[in-house]
Amino acid sequence: MSINEQFNQNLYLVDLLKPLNYEPIRAGFGRGLKKAGLINNNVVAACADLTESTQMNLFKEQFPERFFEIGVAEQNLVTLGSGLAALNKIPFVSSYAAFSPGRNWEQIRTTICLNDRPVKIVGSHAGVSVGPDGATHQMLEDIALMRVLPNMKVFAPADSVEAEKITLAMSSDPKPNYIRLAREKTAIITTEKTPFQIGQGYILTKGGDISLMATGTMSAQALLASELLYKEGIDAEVVHLPTIKPLDEQTILKSAMKTRKVITIEEAQVNGGFGSAVAEVLSENYPVRMKRLGIYDRFGESGSPDQLIKFFKLDSQGIKEQVLSFLKSF
Repeated sequence: MSINEQFNQNLYLVDLLKPLNYEPIRAGFGRGLKKAGLINNNVVAACADLTESTQMNLFKEQFPERFFEIGVAEQNLVTLGSGLAALNKIPFVSSYAAFSPGRNWEQIRTTICLNDRPVKIVGSHAGVSVGPDGATHQMLEDIALMRVLPNMKVFAPADSVEAEKITLAMSSDPKPNYIRLAREKTAIITTEKTPFQIGQGYILTKGGDISLMATGTMSAQALLASELLYKEGIDAEVVHLPTIKPLDEQTILKSAMKTRKVITIEEAQVNGGFGSAVAEVLSENYPVRMKRLGIYDRFGESGSPDQLIKFFKLDSQGIKEQVLSFLKSF
């Protein structure tokens, strides 16, 4: 059954018969942080001289007395966050993902995770869709870096609407959290009624031939790819996993047991990333044939976001071609 045929039965989709709306995922984070601040006076925020870029400006304007500008000092940013958490505050700390966790991973490990402080780390401008800033600013290793840390929870929202919900959920979660955000406008595939719960995965469209398991910006591309595959006679099941750690093992295994073929899709390094996390679950519980789509042991390039997503075959057409190639290998 195609996406559009399923639409009226499925709460998790927008109507793909209509033009998709686009908005930066980080905009949803900004709205969610402001709402979290209105709900709880203990929510505070700090930034490393990128307040508007990370969309923390909305919180700063509403609560100037609860906002801290640290400057270009990412190690200080997260250690301050740990100190604020020790004082029973709920600190959100933001920078580009290339710098946080890229530059301050040791401080995150030692001052936040080791002490199990509920600091909320916001890594903006993640993935190759950062675009012309090039490889230095295209953080591709953050999923691997953050999911290995004890006590840390890791999130990658599909769109701005879900980012807002995840931010609110983070504000009441007692553990350290990391959320990765994209820079450019991306398709909005969820609605206000779409559910979100920490640790929960969602079946976006049902199928029996292959499971496409995606996170972050790739969930929209997986949906569009499933429609292209349907026209090729392939009935793909799309599984969206906005929580990378802890993974929803039950949903992953249920889908894998049905299709017996799995492809994971992420805008990040496949080594140690989301696909590796899914592979760990399957290898220990229900081994099946699988392939990981993402970035293969290399850095990004300079170009427009659309050019780069297409270059790395992470657009819907590229995903379709890789799925068909995978299926032909049996």
